[in-house]
Amino acid sequence: MELIAITREVSTSVNNCQLSFHAREPIDVAKAIAQHRAYQDCLAELGFRVVSLPAEPELPDAVFVEDPAVVVDEVAIISIMGAPSRRPEARSLADALSRYRPIKFLRAPATLDGGDVLRIDRLVFVGLSQRTNREAFSQLRDVLRAFDYQVQPVEVRDCLHLKSACSYIGNDTVLINRSWIDADRFSGFQLLDAPDEEPAAANALLLKDVVIIPASFPKTRALLEQRGFRVRTVDLSELQKAEAGVTCGSLIFNHETVHASGVRSPI
Repeated sequence: MELIAITREVSTSVNNCQLSFHAREPIDVAKAIAQHRAYQDCLAELGFRVVSLPAEPELPDAVFVEDPAVVVDEVAIISIMGAPSRRPEARSLADALSRYRPIKFLRAPATLDGGDVLRIDRLVFVGLSQRTNREAFSQLRDVLRAFDYQVQPVEVRDCLHLKSACSYIGNDTVLINRSWIDADRFSGFQLLDAPDEEPAAANALLLKDVVIIPASFPKTRALLEQRGFRVRTVDLSELQKAEAGVTCGSLIFNHETVHASGVRSPI
């Protein structure tokens, strides 16, 4: 079994990114590119094969590869993103994913950003947000039910995506900002509240047994380490100006290789 992380290089036009909840600040493009490469290095150091797609100069948000697709073990679903200007990002990503998964496509009037989809084993939570609507929830539920996933909606408020407000960090624990979502949906899990001073810290990326968070959230790092979690930080200060978190810069999944004999084997 090979661990894959699909990423995409930072667009030189990233200063023209979509913004919904942040005031626009100048992004140092060279610094953003360097920080993103350090993020990719972190993924590689944790054992993932990084598949880096070329930048899309005309698509400012294309570095955020999580949003155009939802990938589970059995299939990849290509979304219609909530921001119309971002929808062309899906084309090259669908091509890349077709090497690893069968592809299905959502249909209008569905709109969905992958940042609104949180998978915990066979449970899939779908945020109903400014970017993701109920029609997308229904279509995604229908696709994933065929593979025995339970799909549940979660109302999102005052933030961009579901995973802006919560993340699964292992040990049956969800790191959460309760002010942005309906926390009752996660009643089957231990809930760990992000510090009030770091509301955006609820977005974390669990890789194996390591929780990755931005370096700008030291209180959250201390909280996680006190609770026994292994934590690694990455500096994403420039991309955070584009409303980025640690999950949106990669699509993470397992891939089985097939030998010429047709026999599947782990790598």
